[in-house]
Amino acid sequence: MTFPVFFDIGPLRLHPHFVFEALAYFIGFRLYLLTRRKGRIPVNQAFWVLVGATLGAAIGSKLLFLLEDPARTLAHWNEWAYVMGGKTIVGGLLGGLIGVEWTKNWIGLRQSTGDDMVFPLITGMAIGRIGCFLTGLDDHTHGTPTGWITGVDFGDGVPRHPTQLYEMAFLGLLAVFLLVVKRGRMLCRWELPEGALFQCFMFGYLSFRFLVDFIKPTPHVYLGLNNIQLACLAGMAYYVSLMRQWPRRKSVPLHGKE
Repeated sequence: MTFPVFFDIGPLRLHPHFVFEALAYFIGFRLYLLTRRKGRIPVNQAFWVLVGATLGAAIGSKLLFLLEDPARTLAHWNEWAYVMGGKTIVGGLLGGLIGVEWTKNWIGLRQSTGDDMVFPLITGMAIGRIGCFLTGLDDHTHGTPTGWITGVDFGDGVPRHPTQLYEMAFLGLLAVFLLVVKRGRMLCRWELPEGALFQCFMFGYLSFRFLVDFIKPTPHVYLGLNNIQLACLAGMAYYVSLMRQWPRRKSVPLHGKE
């Protein structure tokens, strides 16, 4: 396989990142429209929540990318191609969260909106990672060199961890787990309130990214961690604080007696 894997359609030659990023947005949004619980939120409020999520995700994704290598960012801060060229999923998720919460506070919406987004997000992220993998080294989402059997040569003769594929596999397992939780609406000793499914998703994904970034070649300039890992730690701490507030399940007495 030669990377990037272009798609030739007649006279057009499409880059895999463009193809699968477009598919991720389209399929994820269509899945959201299909599966969301309709009527819970007025249409006008749902529109502003979507706007807040989009703007927050765009800003967060860009800011976290610029913090990946502070020295490099300072050296290229006036180069439009560099400043606008990168983005991160973790920054997009956390920025989108901030954008949604700020917007909900602004419009006076108290209902949880995250649970309906969980499976569309997982689907879109998995599809997008296909494009990252097929792009190869240029996408900078691969892992460090490895001797593992999973190693992939992206074109320079060096087997590397295909962290894009690791993420897709993890997202698949996470989706199965969350589907079981959704149907049962409980987890261990807790009854799950509205928004708990999204909290589980975010905590699970941030935990995975914190671990997998140890085998990514990004600069680990923050006390041995990289910018993504610091953001993951902050996000995980936030969601732990929310999950601690879940109501505990009531104990079921044996034979109808306490």
